[in-house]
Amino acid sequence: MTTTKAASKGAEPVTGAMDRTAYLVLGMHRSGTSAVTQVLALAGASLPDNVMAGDQHNAKGYFEPWKIAILNDGRLRAGGAAWDDVFAFPYRPLATKAERGWLNRAEALFEEEYGEVRYPLLKDPRVTVLMPFWRTVLADLEVAARCVIPVRHPLAVAGSLARRDGFAPEKSVLLWSAYMLASEAYTRDLPRAFVSYDGLLGDWRAEVARIEAGHGAALPKMTDAAARAVDRFLSPELRHNDGEAGLKDLGWAGAIAAQVLDWFEAASTGSAPDAGALDRAAADLAHRSRDVGVLVSPVTRDLDAARAELLDLRQRLAFEQGQAQRLEAEVEALRRECALTASRLDSILADS
Repeated sequence: MTTTKAASKGAEPVTGAMDRTAYLVLGMHRSGTSAVTQVLALAGASLPDNVMAGDQHNAKGYFEPWKIAILNDGRLRAGGAAWDDVFAFPYRPLATKAERGWLNRAEALFEEEYGEVRYPLLKDPRVTVLMPFWRTVLADLEVAARCVIPVRHPLAVAGSLARRDGFAPEKSVLLWSAYMLASEAYTRDLPRAFVSYDGLLGDWRAEVARIEAGHGAALPKMTDAAARAVDRFLSPELRHNDGEAGLKDLGWAGAIAAQVLDWFEAASTGSAPDAGALDRAAADLAHRSRDVGVLVSPVTRDLDAARAELLDLRQRLAFEQGQAQRLEAEVEALRRECALTASRLDSILADS
């Protein structure tokens, strides 16, 4: 890839190895990752070329690379899991040759999506449970990483997933637990920040300060203009499904989620809670996986294969429609320019 692509995206090209730093937004689907991603994008990090279109569930857009999402779905299925497999954590490595094949595909796709931008911004929740894989990708490409992990109550996430996917609350809070456990376990040695989703909507400047403190670095371009854009973006309609109680009514799934929630709520206020609490929750989840995982994971994997094909078709259609609309706009602009030129020529001929 060349610096021409980087310049066309309005981003600063790199000058040498390890000058690039990726911003990774990690966490569960429907947990505020899209809002955090747009804040980071407005503050100077670079979105990929092909982002997932918005829909009735997220009108402002998902800000995630749909091609990378499809690759991640395939990699999860190769390991016997899926994005909605409650036992997708811990990571399931493949045999060396097979893993290298997936890594090569991921590295080529990353370069295709981001070119040589200095601050790539990667948000796909699947990356969370595939972090060992993606850390290898970034290391191979000599790209450093800074992580941002939004924290939202699991029952708020469950409400959103119930409306979008019809998931039972027990499944949703287990999924949330697995993703949050992965987000913490796989980033302990990386610059990271835990961000309250409610705090982001209430006082985003305080959360941005928390991000910069956690990373030990300022965001690339948090200018006054960027701040005004963030103010416009973080509107009240981003707050949905604010359920805050009832984990105790969800049996062992709720008990695991409650353990995880306590830790992350403390971390999002700037505390440094003992990670042992999360390790115990992970051990409990692993115990449940040994009991029922063989009944759960293959079913979610097979359902995901069908969903992935539909997602691919949907995103390709949206991309082609967008391309067609851009071409129509360009043609219309050329028509107006030609009409203006013809009018000027007629005026010149009339005066001569």
